[in-house]
Amino acid sequence: MVSKGKGGPVPVNKLYYGDNLDVLRERIPDAVADLVYLDPPFNSNRSFNVLFKEKSGGGAQAQIEAFDDTWTWSQETEVLYIELMNGSAPNRVKDAVEAMRKLLGDNDVLAYLVMMTARLIELHRVLKPTGTLYLHCDPTASHYLKVILDAVFGAQNFKNEIIWKRHNARSVRQAIWPRLHDVLLVYSRAAAPVFNVTMVSSGHTSDPHDIVKWTDGKRYRTMDLTGQGLRNGETGKPWSGIDPGAKGRHWRMAHAALEDLKTRDRIYWQRGGMPRERAEQPYVPAERMAVVGDVWVDIDSINAGAAERLGYPTQKPLALLERIIRAASKEGDLVLDPFCGCGTTVDAAQKLGRNWIGIDITTLAIDLIDARLRHTYGESITNHYEILGIPRDMEGAAALFHRSPFEFERWCVMMLDGQPNEKQTGDKGIDGVIRFPIDGKGNSDRILVSVKGGITNPGHVRDLVGTVQSQKAAMGVFISMQAPSKGMKDAANHSGVYKHPRDGKSYPKVQIVSVKEVLAGKRPMLPLTQLPYFQAQRRGGDGDRQLRFEG
Repeated sequence: MVSKGKGGPVPVNKLYYGDNLDVLRERIPDAVADLVYLDPPFNSNRSFNVLFKEKSGGGAQAQIEAFDDTWTWSQETEVLYIELMNGSAPNRVKDAVEAMRKLLGDNDVLAYLVMMTARLIELHRVLKPTGTLYLHCDPTASHYLKVILDAVFGAQNFKNEIIWKRHNARSVRQAIWPRLHDVLLVYSRAAAPVFNVTMVSSGHTSDPHDIVKWTDGKRYRTMDLTGQGLRNGETGKPWSGIDPGAKGRHWRMAHAALEDLKTRDRIYWQRGGMPRERAEQPYVPAERMAVVGDVWVDIDSINAGAAERLGYPTQKPLALLERIIRAASKEGDLVLDPFCGCGTTVDAAQKLGRNWIGIDITTLAIDLIDARLRHTYGESITNHYEILGIPRDMEGAAALFHRSPFEFERWCVMMLDGQPNEKQTGDKGIDGVIRFPIDGKGNSDRILVSVKGGITNPGHVRDLVGTVQSQKAAMGVFISMQAPSKGMKDAANHSGVYKHPRDGKSYPKVQIVSVKEVLAGKRPMLPLTQLPYFQAQRRGGDGDRQLRFEG
């Protein structure tokens, strides 16, 4: 999984859990990535008045929860700003960041730009001289990001601004001119990066007024029979009762040629308009190809019912990433996504035969990508990539708990193939849910999961028992960092029994498992469970996965 490249070992096909700034600085060598795609989180739905409001610099905001795409000005942002200004960044970068602070003040937008500047400096470093960076954003901050990118990459290395039309107006509610597009800013390290021209069927770009349905039921392209300007000869005179001069135009051919077209049923008579010439052969969109430019209207955003949908709010369509990867790399190249989210970039790179690196700051995202790859390509795919930064022993588990108790809870739930909470609010002691089918009709029941990384006592177990009963869940699982005491075991043993309605098998109502046991591979006794998140389309590999949890 590691090949040798200039500047040291090149990590390929790896998922990193952690802050991408730390991972880039500590793990990724110079000039290794052929393509960088990033879709950094930014809450563009909030009011500009809120985004530009001055901040007092309260508590640090290093950890950004999945689905909560906000950046805030904090003490940590101030430290990073000072680091940028006093560090080895080029003077033009320092000048740009300082100018942004004077322009914007200390607010969420500036916090976003400071955080992004530090990361863009590292991404410039890890990009090959022939490589390209695609930054996905929206009009809320694209103009500011372009200034920062000009400073980091050099204005001469700006290649294009791609407009991706992701919605139609019916699906967007906005007071002034509904926003239908996203922006992709394209930069390179050198004048001539790798680029493969993309061709698509021109059918989707055709003006619908140019295509008509004929009496034979087929569609035909039509062409203008007139040209601009007046003529004194035959082409300027009326034909078939129609005077082109009345509209400042002339016939494109002599009257005899027009009569020939009319005889062969090649004239399309428009209502209220000038007649048009009908093409001789039917219109077949797939046979007409066009070069894709910088406005993309042929890739739709993912609708709510699509099989591709994983339930991740910022998920981008696979086709979008496939287009970018095909255009900016070749098979065997390395694609890097430092905000890999639900893993669309990783999935597309794997599908297209590229190597890849994905980084995300939430264990939820890393687990989701792992599940996505296994489901899409089969269990054997796990032999071809590595997950780093996720605890493998008690020392790592303790470190994760001290760094982020919420991410520790998520990790514990996901170790049992459960669905962790999206946010650390109002969980009432429940940190996730495991679902299992109860019949052949798609109905399921729930197993509530409670995680405790600190000191535990029998009362915690009794609370879980009460919550299982009050929420009418089937079962409960209590995961503790500490080994359970005798009192905790007694509380679980008195919780009762759950009987599965389909096979009649009985299970303890509430069970306890320690983190040490989970790391060793021990699992509570549970029915066959459903994989969380999604059911992605399989594109090869072995059979569907369904884990059995055994005592």
